[in-house]
Amino acid sequence: MVAPLNGIRVIDWTHVLAGPACAYYLGLLGAEVIKVERPGRGDAMRHRGGTDKARAAEGMSTTYMTQGAGKQSLALDLSREAGRDVFHRLLKTADVLVENHRPDTLARLGLTEDATRAVNPHLIHCAMTGYGRGNDMEGAPAYDLNIQAISGLMALTGTEETGPLRTGAPIVDYATGLAAALATTSALMQREKTGTGSFVDVSMLETAFSLMSSTITDYHLTGNAPGPRGNAANSRSPSSGVFACAEGKISLGVNEEAQFRALASALKRPNWLTDPRFADPVTRDVHRADLGQAISDILCTRAAHEWERILMAAGVPCARLRSLPEALDLPPATQRDFARRGAAGFCGLPFSMAHAPDLADRLSPQRLGSGTQDLLHGLGYDETEIETFAEQGVIGLT
Repeated sequence: MVAPLNGIRVIDWTHVLAGPACAYYLGLLGAEVIKVERPGRGDAMRHRGGTDKARAAEGMSTTYMTQGAGKQSLALDLSREAGRDVFHRLLKTADVLVENHRPDTLARLGLTEDATRAVNPHLIHCAMTGYGRGNDMEGAPAYDLNIQAISGLMALTGTEETGPLRTGAPIVDYATGLAAALATTSALMQREKTGTGSFVDVSMLETAFSLMSSTITDYHLTGNAPGPRGNAANSRSPSSGVFACAEGKISLGVNEEAQFRALASALKRPNWLTDPRFADPVTRDVHRADLGQAISDILCTRAAHEWERILMAAGVPCARLRSLPEALDLPPATQRDFARRGAAGFCGLPFSMAHAPDLADRLSPQRLGSGTQDLLHGLGYDETEIETFAEQGVIGLT
């Protein structure tokens, strides 16, 4: 079976999360991925993130490994002219360059999109930055936390009492990785039609905005600036949200009339359908506090796992709040095997497709520079040249 990106070579000159994730996703689609890192320390995420300090101390943190499988590691010092010469030779063999460096770094190293595509006109140069190009903030540094804060996303979380809260996982980083992978595959499709490469400009801020698209539209059309909504549903339905139970909590997604009727039946409150406060969506909205309290009073009589079984059987959209270990035990997680179906048994893509490549035998996350010698041989360098590079610190060998 032929993978979608079989035969595509991707140069992964990225660090932290969003960039490495993009290259990892392309690898899951069948691309060959070569990760370029500076000799000595490599990607900073090798040494931080996750809870396993022993692995991090060895340069193989769990955060790094999450998007490190399926990649060859080339330790190359691009601050040296000889290192850039090697990189140019590598670019000539590539289809895609993924990088997440600031424009001034690219200019200093002579690796702007104009320069890389002069080396290889067929190259797709995918640049990932905090704020995108062509604006006054294009050179500003940014991490996931900064983007959550500046984009307005964090202002929507928490409550008036707690204040803004970041999401518990770096969702902007991984969403940006997915956006960049989509952009890159689109550029590859475009190259099939035009015969030439292109520059792809991916913004973390715009990715965060895309996660709030309906909220932005509502603001543009109404002028109403959104505030924190805690655990209330985005639909603003009074019968949706997160409710406490006798044990645990449950989320309800009761937005449609048929769903409200199913809820009333499952909770054995058929009188709600004739109660003038709750009989239709308009009156329910007016009396939302009363309805919310009525739902809470009933849900507090049983444990969340009991209500989940009862309400799901009645066709009510709901879900008990779970920890991550509990969530990974759910049938969709175990039967579709997301957490292990990626390269070398790591996390996969959030979709499946016919004729998907077999990723089980892909490289496990590699030590820094483990592929340097083989890759340089493949580029035509002989043993003497490689030894000289190593002695000069241009490359790192494992």
